[in-house]
Amino acid sequence: MPPQDRQPAFPADAQTAKAFMDQGQPAKAAQLYRRIADEQSEFQDQLRLFTIESLIQSGDSDTAKNYADAINPNNLTLLQRNQLNLYYAQIDLSFGNAEQASARLNLVKPLQLSRSDQIKFHQSSAFAYSLTGELKKSAASRVELSHLLPPAQQPANHAAILETLSLLPLATLEQTSSESSNALSGWMALAQLLKTNQHNRALLDTALDQWRQNYPHHPADSAFLHDYLAQSAHAFKQPGKIAVFLPETGPIGRAGKAIREGIMAAYYQDRNETKPDLRFYDSGQSALPVLYHQAIAEGAEMVIGPLSKTEIESLTASSNLSVPVLALNHVPEINKANLYQFGLSPIDDAEQIASLAWFEGRQNALLLIPDTEQGLRIGEYIRDFWNKADANLLETQTYQANQTDFSEPIKKLLNLDESNQRYQKIRQFLPSAVFVPRIRRDADVIFLNAYETAARSINPQLHFFHAQHLPVYATPHIYSGLPNPQLDMDLNTITFCDIPWLFDNVYQGELSINALRSTWQQFPSVYLRLMAMGIDAYNLVPHLGKLSTVQYHGATGNLLLTRDGRIKRNLVCAKFNQGVPKVIGFVQSANDDYQSIAVPNDDSY
Repeated sequence: MPPQDRQPAFPADAQTAKAFMDQGQPAKAAQLYRRIADEQSEFQDQLRLFTIESLIQSGDSDTAKNYADAINPNNLTLLQRNQLNLYYAQIDLSFGNAEQASARLNLVKPLQLSRSDQIKFHQSSAFAYSLTGELKKSAASRVELSHLLPPAQQPANHAAILETLSLLPLATLEQTSSESSNALSGWMALAQLLKTNQHNRALLDTALDQWRQNYPHHPADSAFLHDYLAQSAHAFKQPGKIAVFLPETGPIGRAGKAIREGIMAAYYQDRNETKPDLRFYDSGQSALPVLYHQAIAEGAEMVIGPLSKTEIESLTASSNLSVPVLALNHVPEINKANLYQFGLSPIDDAEQIASLAWFEGRQNALLLIPDTEQGLRIGEYIRDFWNKADANLLETQTYQANQTDFSEPIKKLLNLDESNQRYQKIRQFLPSAVFVPRIRRDADVIFLNAYETAARSINPQLHFFHAQHLPVYATPHIYSGLPNPQLDMDLNTITFCDIPWLFDNVYQGELSINALRSTWQQFPSVYLRLMAMGIDAYNLVPHLGKLSTVQYHGATGNLLLTRDGRIKRNLVCAKFNQGVPKVIGFVQSANDDYQSIAVPNDDSY
């Protein structure tokens, strides 16, 4: 929020803009602040700071940076300079520039900021340190953040502290926790004993009693620990042996092999001394219920897979799941105990672009989708999310995916066919009338579902029909997964949301796309996302017990378990510039609290 100490001489519109911010409509606030900042001179720098903040919250980091660059820091007060550096850091983080953000944050004196800006400062610091791998500093920033948050938000932050520290080696936890008795040392000691005694509740209770004596009045009080341990242990036991059900042959055999490569890469990278044993089963060779009971008889305590929807339906229809199953797809109608559904669901793709468009102030949309079963289904998802946001879907047009001329559906979408019909009627009375096509002006966004080949023709044709004023938001199908500036120049200005693994410096795990280049090069690029899903499928297992409250930052997105057992992906968004996707950042889903895929024949699995 803008600071409370606004001067009374500010334009009245500034109060209207502030009201938009208070109502959670930063895009509308940004439009108003931009206008009055451009008109005002006496308070222009302060109004620009308000503009920058609202643009950041609305997701428009590019414009926010332009406004920040227009400010001369020498003309600012000390408080304003602190705010400007904080906003620059947030902009840098949205672009994935963690080191540059850290440098900016080092210039900020947080105690001279308002309480709300202090919260943003510590949140940004925690995120920046996390991105650069400085986990202890990230946790320390969250410790400072706890003092500023309202009580209702503190438990989630406390859980994030423990999740961050749990990634540190035991030796680091032991050394730091013995150095002093401050709050961070208490968190380190707590993370150490939870990690050491996680499989023995009796030893854990004894260790917790000793910890409470060593750290009296620590923020991790009994109520928090009770809830945290209950969530951690709920319906999930860390497995010693994992069975993996994947197809080895048939129509999706190659997809199974790509996922297997990701799983094995994560397995070999796992340095935990107690990592589970893996055993692979060909899901195409036996009925799934038979395979499930065979795996259990052979010692499996967890199953990853199967991949196809029909196999998931077969397994869940005829079996009580006595050991947990991490299915690698999503069947919406199924919600069963011990079943976790994790897939590259187009539901997430649709929700993310609809949410991004809504947060950027779009209200009136056009939808262009292929006339295929998958395309129509994705269109329904986009329509559902858009309607839930109380926005308007003005028109939907379908196209034939195997064509290269998309002029007819585009003309219908833009109402150019109606413009031509009006001209033909006028010409009957005025033969000399000149035809000037007029496209519709009631829309402010186009949602597009198209693979990259079709999109490379659709986008230029939209420009040909003078629709370049309409921003295009697309599903990840438009991106092959690998930069190709020469071919993708025709995708310029299109915004899309995709998995973090495909973008440099966004996914911070050791198994980056560059680290596994020699592995994925044996597959067509369309299988890249499946390899990332394999990485997450293995790495998710230790986090399943907490995934309903603590996000896992994975290769396929920021992951969270929903109430119906589906693992939802929060994606990273990018915009094509000079044929290369330029990262915007993660987007808040319209139905989430604010926090800061395309596979072949996805629906047929």
